[in-house]
Amino acid sequence: MSIGILFTGGTIAMRVDPVSGAAAPSMSAADIVAEIPTLGQVADFEIEEFSRLPGPHVTPEQMWRLACRAAAWLDRPDIEGLVITHGTDTIEETAFLLDLVLTSDKPVVLVGAMRTVSDPSWDGPANLIAAVRVAATEGARGLGVLVVMDDHVFPAREVRKLHTESSGSFSTPEFGPLGVVDSGRVVLRRRTVARPQWQDPGADPGLRVQRLDTRVALIQAYTGMDDFLIRALIGHDTRGLAIVAFGRGNVPPAIVPVIADAVSSGMLVTVSSRSMAGRVEARYGYDGGGLQLKHAGAVLAGDLSASQARLLQMVALGLYADVASAAELIRHFADCD
Repeated sequence: MSIGILFTGGTIAMRVDPVSGAAAPSMSAADIVAEIPTLGQVADFEIEEFSRLPGPHVTPEQMWRLACRAAAWLDRPDIEGLVITHGTDTIEETAFLLDLVLTSDKPVVLVGAMRTVSDPSWDGPANLIAAVRVAATEGARGLGVLVVMDDHVFPAREVRKLHTESSGSFSTPEFGPLGVVDSGRVVLRRRTVARPQWQDPGADPGLRVQRLDTRVALIQAYTGMDDFLIRALIGHDTRGLAIVAFGRGNVPPAIVPVIADAVSSGMLVTVSSRSMAGRVEARYGYDGGGLQLKHAGAVLAGDLSASQARLLQMVALGLYADVASAAELIRHFADCD
């Protein structure tokens, strides 16, 4: 039995260019493995170079192609788990999408680095070794997609990047990590929330849906906001909109009418909070409050971040032709309404 390792890029595959002084992609999968000679002592593994993309270059289409490739690896009986290296700027989004669409209970672990190989404190080797340990752990089966960074194990639904540079950049602000890697031992202390059970009968093996509908925008509410940005999306081949609201899910009153218009036009609209923890709910009834947004037809997205709600919209709209069914799936998943 082996662990598959898919390399997709990110800081773990970068060096500092001596001319510009800035980090850039330069290392292949084989280059990275060559820098970690003890990796084979942790588990047998096979590698595949899927891409060499910095995190900000990753698109939903790229995530979907990665999901399809991951499903193929997980379908192999000789593969007991999968590790995916990834740029940390978007690792939490890719992890969440994979958690939504992959059906296997085998461990899937995303991992990256906050330092390049040129830095004396390159964290790539330690992070990759820890990720392989987790992927090879029987206790990680059925936990869904995980992110392992700085010897901590995080669930895809909860993990957030909290710092731009620190090696301890990742956390789960509300509930803490699932566990840790301690002196080479994987210690798991809690379970994750239940994963989705729905599946499109026409989907390929290992996947819940046949496709994504990526025509979903994201807009953050801000003080003094008017309706211009949202109004511009209506009628422009945009099927969904994820809104980053304040606090419990409240927005400036000036954009409530245009949110209602967007819903009336057939657009799926979700509301998330810009806060790092907690849920959006219809607690406030003033003009612009969550109750008014719910009455306008927006879906309150529970504890999902707006980037997560956007990806869930892509999955739901890819699964259902009608917005009402997609909205109901999101309500059920968010357990909010």
